[in-house]
Amino acid sequence: MTDSQYLTEARNLGTGSFSRRSALTGLAAFGALALAGCQTGPSSDDDAANDAQGDFPRTVEHAYGSTTIDEAPQRVATIAWVNQDVVLALGVVPVGMAATDFGGNDNQSTDWFDDALAENSGEVPTKWSETDGLDFQAIAAAEPDLIVGVYSGMTEEDYNRLSEIADTIAPPKDTAAFGAAWDETTRMIGQALGRDDQAEDLISSVEEQLSQAAEENPQLEGKTFIYGTVDPSAEEQISIYTDVDNRPRFLKALGMEQAPVVVEAEGEQPDAFFIGWSPERADELESDVLVSWAADESARDAIESDDLLNKIPAVANDRLVLQTDGQETLSVSAASPLSIPWAIQNVVPQIAQVLAPTESASPTA
Repeated sequence: MTDSQYLTEARNLGTGSFSRRSALTGLAAFGALALAGCQTGPSSDDDAANDAQGDFPRTVEHAYGSTTIDEAPQRVATIAWVNQDVVLALGVVPVGMAATDFGGNDNQSTDWFDDALAENSGEVPTKWSETDGLDFQAIAAAEPDLIVGVYSGMTEEDYNRLSEIADTIAPPKDTAAFGAAWDETTRMIGQALGRDDQAEDLISSVEEQLSQAAEENPQLEGKTFIYGTVDPSAEEQISIYTDVDNRPRFLKALGMEQAPVVVEAEGEQPDAFFIGWSPERADELESDVLVSWAADESARDAIESDDLLNKIPAVANDRLVLQTDGQETLSVSAASPLSIPWAIQNVVPQIAQVLAPTESASPTA
């Protein structure tokens, strides 16, 4: 799949920026961090907020150079997705953010973001749609003093225009569009907010939850996976996510392994988020489980009845995990410190269930 095709899908999978069970259980380990200085714009408790922040000015390096932030940000706006989760998890309520136009809830947000916002009694941020690109006018109207786009497809032209509005943090150097890992995103945003220590604590908390999930689901250890899209009606019927993408990163953090056939194919396209795969070679996609997403459950019947796609070993062995809930898809594809605990509760059980060992027949005398 080409970069342009990936970015088209990115627009459909997230807030559209190129531009449920509660997540509070997962947030409990670091909820105190957010409570110690949560703010939206200027606060009446500025001293408490500033106690949680490091020294300023500070400079953040990114793909388009560097940004020096003279004072602790008071009004933070975010673009794309993931960024708003990290900002909130670090104790700052964004004044503005992109609406979650696909994969979100009725609030054009996500359950995990809304739960964290409610936990912190924060005001609902202003939202704008980014399905047709960045809305510079709406971003400016939010009057931010910092714009965060670490996880995004921000171009240099976008960066220059955003920088005219406020200090802007672009994606990391040498990272593809929407390619920043959740922990790297968290560290970089923590640096911009002057909350480096909180960012490290947050990362450690999420990593501990991933480790615990792996321990509680030992059937995942060492199992091979293919995470992709399988759709008989699509022009490219099989697309597979590579290790550059968040989805394989998530499963590998649980002790699973990318299928060898994918690892071999990745070597030919090391920077690609996706690799296309011919349906005529579907039987070569050997793995213990296949995770895919679709608009609704009818896609399963279409896959299983397709003469080529049903030869994918995981499909033939009834080990296809088909995500039809947009938030389930988004919680892993746009992984963040808020979405990962939610995904552990809502996505991991589905994968663990299809990999659960079956009872063998009792031995005969």
